[in-house]
Amino acid sequence: MSPHPDAWSAVRGRPGRFLVSAWPWRALAYLASTVPLGLVVLLALGLVVGLGLLTAVFVVGLVLLASVPLVTTVIAELERARLRLVVPQAAETAQPRLRERLQTWRTLPMSWSETGYAVLLGTAFWVVDGVVLIVAVTMPVVLLLAPLLVQVDVMEVAGWRIDSTAEAWPALLLGVVALVGSAYLVTGLAAGQAALTRLLLDPPEARLVAAVDRLRRSRAGLVDAFETERRRIERDLHDGAQQRLVALTMTLGQAELELAPGPALDLVTKAHTLAEDALEDLRATVRGIHPQVLTDHGLAAAIHELADRSAVPVDSRLHLDGRLPAPVETAAYFLVSEALTNIARHSGASSAQIHAWVADSTLTVTVVDDGDGGADPARGTGLAGLAARVDAIDGTLDVTSPPGGPTHVRMTCPTAVR
Repeated sequence: MSPHPDAWSAVRGRPGRFLVSAWPWRALAYLASTVPLGLVVLLALGLVVGLGLLTAVFVVGLVLLASVPLVTTVIAELERARLRLVVPQAAETAQPRLRERLQTWRTLPMSWSETGYAVLLGTAFWVVDGVVLIVAVTMPVVLLLAPLLVQVDVMEVAGWRIDSTAEAWPALLLGVVALVGSAYLVTGLAAGQAALTRLLLDPPEARLVAAVDRLRRSRAGLVDAFETERRRIERDLHDGAQQRLVALTMTLGQAELELAPGPALDLVTKAHTLAEDALEDLRATVRGIHPQVLTDHGLAAAIHELADRSAVPVDSRLHLDGRLPAPVETAAYFLVSEALTNIARHSGASSAQIHAWVADSTLTVTVVDDGDGGADPARGTGLAGLAARVDAIDGTLDVTSPPGGPTHVRMTCPTAVR
């Protein structure tokens, strides 16, 4: 795997590592392919524009001129593919597929940057690349083969006359230097041309879209990593601390049976009660970290369990068929859990309702109570943390809670998580 992400980084790196890498060869292939492609582009644009102008008085001429954006679209797509030779990460830029662009090119505005690049490719790029290739390839090759070529005939390179083998060996050493210089010249030119090409074909707005997409995937990856860590903590608590507390309560229970009535028995009985309370708190914590019912039976069963455990009567109206992606189910579950906890602790409500449904590949979950209202996500970490979790899966969380109520918590998110 190359230590450099693109040709320009390779040129600025260590010379030894650069010269033995594949970047000079990739740059050479990029420039060499520019020459025939530029000639084809020049011929194509010349024919289309020339025939279009000559026949402009007829309908066919207008059709030919109107097809120029189609030609430049195809050229731009080919150039984006060639860019991967010197800028591999250019493939990460979000762009519509060629088929989609060809199907909708009549309705899209003309891309002047793509047209300008096609003109540059057909008039300047291939000429410059051709001249550089002739010099960069022939000069080192001739100098390196000087000891052999001088045996056939007298050589003259840039005014330097070589007519003996003794004079040919310094030319060979000069050829090595020229070969190194050619590698830098070819790669530098390819990197510069690729940068200009990318600027014209993939404007900053497109790269910004790609960066936002990568950020979204990275954020979703963090959510997945967080869920994995939650599961690990749940497993460690269940298999470690919880089992030890169970063993402690059993030992204290046996001690109660062995001790005679008195102060010692009272202390053991109190310790037994505290241990059982701690075990119950730990079990509740484990359920809160990662509810097993959510994993085994899905969101609908998990919400019904939350409603059954709620201190406030809850009416659940769920229309959820089948399982949803794990991040979506987890976010919805903890939204309902946090909302019901807030209702029981702060709202003074006498009842609550939970609605959940999927429509048009979007999950909607609402929790409504008839309490005093006045809930503000900015004043607490619970709903604020849930908002961040929902946002990580491209969802939205809205809280409406005017003074006097009711409080309305609504979550919407796509069911297809990227």
